[in-house]
Amino acid sequence: MQLSLETYLPWIILISYILLLLGIDFFILHKKDRVPSVKKALFESLFFVLNALIFAGIIYWLYQSGLAENSGILSPQKAFFKYLTGYVIELSLSVDNLFVIAVIFANYKVPLKYQHKLLFLGILGALILRAILIGLGLILLHQFEVMTIIFGLFLLFTAFKMLKPADESTTLSEPKGFMKLFRFSNTFNEGNFTTQIAGKKFFTPLMAALITIEFTDLIFALDSIPAIFSITTDPYIVYSSNIFAIMGLRSLFFFLSNMLEKFAYLKYAVFTILLFVALKLILTQWVAVSEIISLLFILITLVIGIYVSIHKKKN
Repeated sequence: MQLSLETYLPWIILISYILLLLGIDFFILHKKDRVPSVKKALFESLFFVLNALIFAGIIYWLYQSGLAENSGILSPQKAFFKYLTGYVIELSLSVDNLFVIAVIFANYKVPLKYQHKLLFLGILGALILRAILIGLGLILLHQFEVMTIIFGLFLLFTAFKMLKPADESTTLSEPKGFMKLFRFSNTFNEGNFTTQIAGKKFFTPLMAALITIEFTDLIFALDSIPAIFSITTDPYIVYSSNIFAIMGLRSLFFFLSNMLEKFAYLKYAVFTILLFVALKLILTQWVAVSEIISLLFILITLVIGIYVSIHKKKN
């Protein structure tokens, strides 16, 4: 079967859009290693959210014009809402990732001015890693129908695991295992990943932190990717919503890093969302839930979690 340019056009548009945003982020918004102010961090967060919403319009156009490889026979409206629902799910389920990133930066004593560089490189790694994991997940789903139930049960396990108090000492000590495999220095060498000491090459703590960030992204991907399979198995929608959520999460880090403790009840909202998508996956062969209902449920749950957190904090 001969593949034409139109077959690859949606993917060319997606990758080009992502690379353009990354270029703006790295060369314009963060041209120099400076600590972003709260106001700038909020602006950047809104910038990436706005672009995620703009791409929802592109999704609608691609499926309306027939340019997208529509194996699921999705209407433009369904593709639009599935993308938005997947985006919100990925963004909400990745909130815990912010806590872990903060712990990693604290553990390796990464200066604020170098943190954006690590988050940026983390996105580049996630572009490749998520594509591989999504591809493997879709192959399993198409080969074995029982995988929807297995993914659903895995999400149930993840949901109840969230309610278990985390062992902070374990979280902080695990990244140091990398020290046994490589030679690391205690100097950041002006933001470089390697340095020379007594004629020998050493990795700086920035490299250790980057490896740890990529490893934790892999762990979180194992939770979040099965969740979006409850919404759709269309690879284009799954990957695009996943990547835009990751980009938005990274930009939100600097805005929310000092505010996370205010949202103490947000984890219960995320727990409820996980329960919802897990049951949706398990029952997908017997019960159909529309995209609008899924999106509204997720948004309302998040709003309630944030409201209760702020209300309890005031009291």
